[in-house]
Amino acid sequence: MSKRDSAVGHVALLFATSGHSGVDRIVSNLLPEFGRTEMMFDLLAIRGHGPYLEELPSNVRPITLSAAHRNTVLPPLVRYLRRERPTAVVTASHRLNRALLLARRIARVNCRVAIRMGMSVSAQLEELGSRRGERLRRSMHYWYPRADAVIAPSAGVGDDLVRLAGVTAGQLHVIPNPIVTEKLKTLKAEPLEHDWFGGGAPPVILSAGSLEPRKDFATLIRAFARVRARRPCRVVVLGEGRQRNELAGLARELGVESDVALPGFEANPYRYMARAGVFALCSRREGSGAVLVEALACGVPVIATDCPSGPAEILQHGRVGPLVPVSDDEALASGIERLLDRPPAVADLLAAAAPFGAPQSAQRYLTAALGSDAEGST
Repeated sequence: MSKRDSAVGHVALLFATSGHSGVDRIVSNLLPEFGRTEMMFDLLAIRGHGPYLEELPSNVRPITLSAAHRNTVLPPLVRYLRRERPTAVVTASHRLNRALLLARRIARVNCRVAIRMGMSVSAQLEELGSRRGERLRRSMHYWYPRADAVIAPSAGVGDDLVRLAGVTAGQLHVIPNPIVTEKLKTLKAEPLEHDWFGGGAPPVILSAGSLEPRKDFATLIRAFARVRARRPCRVVVLGEGRQRNELAGLARELGVESDVALPGFEANPYRYMARAGVFALCSRREGSGAVLVEALACGVPVIATDCPSGPAEILQHGRVGPLVPVSDDEALASGIERLLDRPPAVADLLAAAAPFGAPQSAQRYLTAALGSDAEGST
């Protein structure tokens, strides 16, 4: 009998990411914690998609499914289930959630399925419009009740899944994202060679994420222009995306381009966070807002739009940091100035990030995936 066959449990993890998304960070933080268990894991990948990880724990086996795209993942996934017969499979994103549930039905294997929805369902349906949104809602309502466990990163997303996708309270597991790790604490202390973050420089307003409409960095740049008109400061937005030229053009139009930096993707954003004056999240919708927790864990004051779902929960409905209306650059500017003038105590910020520890989150993921079999799996 192989080590994998004799393990306490055998869990497969199926993801298809961009390589620098929130799900990538979740996977990279969960795997070291899974590596401390006696279980065996298969990390299933689709060619051309992340997560891209340089190191894996010894009990995690990488397997690439022979699919050209996540839309064609069904046949190789059925073959995998029939061949390996894992105890449970965990996946994320609607397309993969649906594919996995269908693959289990076709393969006729007895494995648990835990699916994750990371975004606000109600906001996503509204953004899609009536016809496409209704198709998505019906698909979720058909498939999600068939899962053994449904994972949401915030209570807001969980409420949506119960109300709009027919998920039961017994299926639902609201699990905070695994954000706070020992590695994060090490990375935030790494040096940063950037003139804007040196001693005596004007404060930097920092943000991070894909440069896309959902993140609404245009509102941040407009808010920054208001603040910049009243005091010296700068703004840095870490990330890549299709709106780069549009955002650079807006900065030029507002006359603040010399104090706006879009340096692209940064593998270690924590060293920027630890040296920023304020971190701002200005999204139109989120599932949880993991980057807010990362900023809190780095001890930087934070402000966020009160978008669905997650920022209000993370910021304890305004107690930890200001919440402002979506797309309101005037309110965002006012909140940024308040934080620059009266930053909260670092100890309070670190305490707000504490519930998002990776070890606790990893154990709850295993409990959701394995059900009663999770006892003694670690």
